[in-house]
Amino acid sequence: MVPESRLPQLEVAQGVARLTLRRPAHRNRLHNEDLAFLMESFRRIDADPDLRVLVLDAHVLADRPVFSAGYNIGDFQAGPPPVSFEEVVDALERLRVVTLCVLEGSVYGGATDLVLACDLAIASEGIEMRMPAAALGMHYYPSGLRRYVSRLGVNFTKRAFLTAEAIDAQTLLRVGYVQELLPRAALPARVEALAAQVASLAPLALESLKRSLNELARGEWDVQQLRARAQRTMASEDFAEAQRAFGEKRRPQWKGR
Repeated sequence: MVPESRLPQLEVAQGVARLTLRRPAHRNRLHNEDLAFLMESFRRIDADPDLRVLVLDAHVLADRPVFSAGYNIGDFQAGPPPVSFEEVVDALERLRVVTLCVLEGSVYGGATDLVLACDLAIASEGIEMRMPAAALGMHYYPSGLRRYVSRLGVNFTKRAFLTAEAIDAQTLLRVGYVQELLPRAALPARVEALAAQVASLAPLALESLKRSLNELARGEWDVQQLRARAQRTMASEDFAEAQRAFGEKRRPQWKGR
């Protein structure tokens, strides 16, 4: 039976949001309506102060697991979409919460940038990544090229873009495209543990650290702004609570301020 092709799904529980792509029979390609759904989901996530983590994953076929094949090429014929693929990926990168991408299958095209826009990525063994822009006669959008170069370096980026060859999982781990490779059966438990670990940390510190690290990666940082964020966290209620909890040998009760 062919799985139904549906819009992504957003679920929220215990400080963790989960966004799941749900077009496995079509390699989880992203249509214009999917992009609109993702953008609205990002707005909802940013507006919820109780959320600390976003897990981005996908339903995949057992015999042909693909996280996503990127933008649906057929939608190019419909003219400019209401929200562009670049805008969606940029919004994902800007999210306040820590983002974790889970690759139970291979990743292709524009979806490779969804992975780079996330803060953390873990994958199942045996996946591959391929960037076919040149094979499709396309120049990639600017912010995606920036993410590739800032995250992975210009030499690897040239390999990905100027050869359009598939790149194996071990190479992806070595260059830092993903941080962990696990047997597929072990992914759910690791995702749950990692999301819970991140959600247990001080939200104000997480938010400010994420923003500063992304600015440093883009080369857009200002040392005074970084110092101001450090001073803000040191003066926060959460920092004082951390000191009390350490002394009392208990878990901190964060307030996010």
